[in-house]
Amino acid sequence: MRRTRPTKVVPSREAVVEITAVGAAGDGMASGPIFVPFALPGETARISIAGDRGEIVELLSASPERIPPVSPHYGLCGGCQLQHWAQGPYLDWKVEQLRRVLARESLEAEILPPFAAAPGTRRRLGLHARRGPGGVILGFKQRRSWDLIEVTQCPVADPRLVAAFPALRRLAEPFLEHPKSAPTLHVTLTSTGIDVDVTGVEAKSGGGLSADARMRAAEAAAAGDLARVTMGGEVVYGARPPTVRFGAASVVLPPGGFLQAVAGAEDALAGFALEHAAGARRVADLFCGAGAFTFRLGEIAPVLAADADVGAISALRTGLSSAPGLKTVTAEARDLYRRPVLAQELKHVDAVLFDPPRAGAIEQTAQIAESAVARVVAVSCNPTTFARDARRLVDAGFRLERVLPVDQFLWSAHMELAAAFSR
Repeated sequence: MRRTRPTKVVPSREAVVEITAVGAAGDGMASGPIFVPFALPGETARISIAGDRGEIVELLSASPERIPPVSPHYGLCGGCQLQHWAQGPYLDWKVEQLRRVLARESLEAEILPPFAAAPGTRRRLGLHARRGPGGVILGFKQRRSWDLIEVTQCPVADPRLVAAFPALRRLAEPFLEHPKSAPTLHVTLTSTGIDVDVTGVEAKSGGGLSADARMRAAEAAAAGDLARVTMGGEVVYGARPPTVRFGAASVVLPPGGFLQAVAGAEDALAGFALEHAAGARRVADLFCGAGAFTFRLGEIAPVLAADADVGAISALRTGLSSAPGLKTVTAEARDLYRRPVLAQELKHVDAVLFDPPRAGAIEQTAQIAESAVARVVAVSCNPTTFARDARRLVDAGFRLERVLPVDQFLWSAHMELAAAFSR
């Protein structure tokens, strides 16, 4: 008989504490430290404590920076942490967190006023689907839980996505055919409609869905006027290609393809990159995806673009025909972790943009450091790995000049950035 280790129960106690700061994960902090979600600096609260975690039992004195949250799901939904904080101090806190990350690598730079996404502008969501007592539950994971909360409103999301929630709930049902399936609907709003890529479907000998389930999924997608539904790279339903604009180009997103969460954030990042690359004779766009920056850079200089995602590179190449007048764009499918663009290959490049995944780009940064490239723009979704990579460039003779904080994941602890380097 297989034995399981009993779950350790941490006894709880109550105490009155003063919140002195907000930690890097967005929780209030009291002496100990004790981490208290939804608490703000200067507040006094009676809390229930288990280990180093606290939950507010009663707020005894509230901060003047506290505001009413705008979501009816706030506090239970795990999607937002900081709706209760006024925008000014909330953004100041995010910028200060970024400054501290840079300081740990002894980096200093001019930090520009942050780009702040407005409510109702998020064009990408990951919606989880499960079976419940009353039918399909579609929503987000609850705070600190694997359970789901059914979402009827979402103030961060584009209203067109919110309006599609009932249709998306109907679409999810066929993907729950197998009892072990736990589908996630990766939903993207494009200029031609809503694109959905489904993951988490239990694989079967027949390919993951029966013919009947596929037919019901297609019928639900048609009834909801969705542009496309894919699963594992395969089209389950396609009414029209899901198209986005990158500068002057129209690009059809590959199934599950990456797209910045907020169009305005993409514009802000691209504008920053174009300003720093102005006057370049040739540019390299590394980790280019489907070309969010490539097409814009191609308006000012020839571009060498590279990314490991074959589908994204194919979409980029196809999109070139929709944007006549660009400088020459050469796109290569290439794993930049195993085979980074070498310093010798950058011989005729005088500006590089790199936008890696959360792991950063230490291998590629090493090659840029050894090259004769004069200017670099780094775009990052992880300030910690950015700071590590930036340290490598600074040690090689670059100067970190300016950093643009980008808050496109509204009311979360997550911060992104763009940074400019010069020799």
